[in-house]
Amino acid sequence: MSFIKSSTGSCLRGALGGAALFGLALAPALALAQDQPAEVASAAEAAVEYLTQTNANIMWTLIAAILVMFMQAGFAMVEVGLTRAKNAGNILMKNMFDFAAGSVTFYIIGFGLMMGADHAGIFGLSNFNLSEWTPATPEGLWGFTFWFFQCVFAATATTIVSGAIAERTKFVSYLILSVVITGLIYPISGHWIWGGGWLSTLSAPMIDFAGSTVVHSVGGWVALAGALLMGPRIGKYAPDGKSRAIPGHNMALVALGVFILWFGWFGFNPGSTVAAQANIALIAVTTNLAACTGALGAMLTAWVRYGKPDVSMSFNGALAGLVAITAGCANVSPDGAMIIGLIAGVVVVLSVDFIDKVLKIDDPVGAISVHGVCGALGTLCVGLFASPDYGGVAGLFYGGGLTQFVSQALGVGSVFVWAFGTGLVVFYILKLTVGIRVPAEEEIKGLDITEHGQEAYSGFQIFTTE
Repeated sequence: MSFIKSSTGSCLRGALGGAALFGLALAPALALAQDQPAEVASAAEAAVEYLTQTNANIMWTLIAAILVMFMQAGFAMVEVGLTRAKNAGNILMKNMFDFAAGSVTFYIIGFGLMMGADHAGIFGLSNFNLSEWTPATPEGLWGFTFWFFQCVFAATATTIVSGAIAERTKFVSYLILSVVITGLIYPISGHWIWGGGWLSTLSAPMIDFAGSTVVHSVGGWVALAGALLMGPRIGKYAPDGKSRAIPGHNMALVALGVFILWFGWFGFNPGSTVAAQANIALIAVTTNLAACTGALGAMLTAWVRYGKPDVSMSFNGALAGLVAITAGCANVSPDGAMIIGLIAGVVVVLSVDFIDKVLKIDDPVGAISVHGVCGALGTLCVGLFASPDYGGVAGLFYGGGLTQFVSQALGVGSVFVWAFGTGLVVFYILKLTVGIRVPAEEEIKGLDITEHGQEAYSGFQIFTTE
């Protein structure tokens, strides 16, 4: 049932329409089957079977969505651990309000723009009011389920931005940005690929099964725009331009966050079937293998470049592998998944160095590289490694030619232009109005005290709230 993501607003009516839920039709169907002609009994059995599958689909999709929601905690821990203690509370506040403010915004406008009836292949124009769905009907119950699943994905895309602009951003500006991402930036490009928009109607439709580009690259490219306009943290670059390391304060939190994200990804990728069906097992395997080879690839690359198996790079390698496999997790073989993860693990180390030391863009957690770069990489890899034995589509290395790769590249490029371009516009408007960066004195003291009036680690910091 992965077709639901690429359909229009009618997907909510067609996915489960006509099925009686929660046993309302079960007893009458069984009673009718007794002492009735074979065709009547067969119809009753079919109704029971459909009822069972329907409930299983709803249950699986909700469980997967809950796992993805828990990833907010993973993002929070990774970002807190890779930044300084004086900004920990600020990081936690941003992650919470990504979900709190983002859910409301996605309810009011984002979901309709993303999954509503297609308009000119660009945006949706329906399903703006979930209260119109009747809980007693199959389409209403599925609508609520599908909305919640899409909502937690929207929150994930927004949270990615937080880490890249950490330790120097005004909280009020970030709240406005969070609302704009979940209400406009993410839904529009999401519609192109998952909501029946133009990228899903190409002769070879773009494949992004669980969101390497739809979710991760969108967040990564907006983060790139923000970090570019925000400027580096105080002390990040020496007068001669040389990059200085600003170590995070707690690698144990980073490890915890990565493992939470890894765990949640088994809802992120397999849950994107939005159906309890057999290929969730394949998707779980490809997801896990890519994460493992991503970690190995990053560790070995860092070991060669720096002479030590860097801890933060290794953990980011696992995330890079997860991000990269997200697009093709249902379309590649386990062997292909390991190759994609390994490539992502190598690339993320090189990308972090390039962005930091060459472009002079300060990204404290490596979010641009992990999510933007590796999200694009993974999406392109579908055009190379897609196996007809798994998803029915053949990539270049499986005799499919360049057709699918061209569609993947077109999607990657168009989403970059949209997300990075709108990100620049939003950040620039915020810079001219409410401002996007705290004063230098507040940055030095830490955002916990200056923005929130409270320390994350009371009694352990130089500055007090008094």
